[in-house]
Amino acid sequence: MKNGSMLILAMALSLGLAACGKGGDNATAGAAPAASQPAPAASLEDQNPVGAKTFKTVCSMCHQSGAAGAPVFGNKQDWAPRIAEGKDTLYKHALEGFTGSKGTMPAHGGNPSLKDEEVKAAVDYMVAKAS
Repeated sequence: MKNGSMLILAMALSLGLAACGKGGDNATAGAAPAASQPAPAASLEDQNPVGAKTFKTVCSMCHQSGAAGAPVFGNKQDWAPRIAEGKDTLYKHALEGFTGSKGTMPAHGGNPSLKDEEVKAAVDYMVAKAS
């Protein structure tokens, strides 16, 4: 009889454990499925790491403070008229330099060792922040 009781107990435990496993774990049983979370948007730095690096190492010297009439980084009011001129004009001024009524932009941000692609990436980075 002792063996029979043990067998019945083992079967009852097996059935109980099997029932617990159905439908998920106990913490979520009966709960609505969790909505999938959208992936967080990539940061501006992640989207344009070359532009971010160039901005931080070269462009920020003027574009953080507005020195020499530079449009301030992230200031939509400063950037709007310049953005309206189009990227080709922005690239040209950043690459070749520019002197206008609102200030001066030295060619390659005053760093002739910058590659054209780095300058353009920095322009794109600043425009994206101001758009």
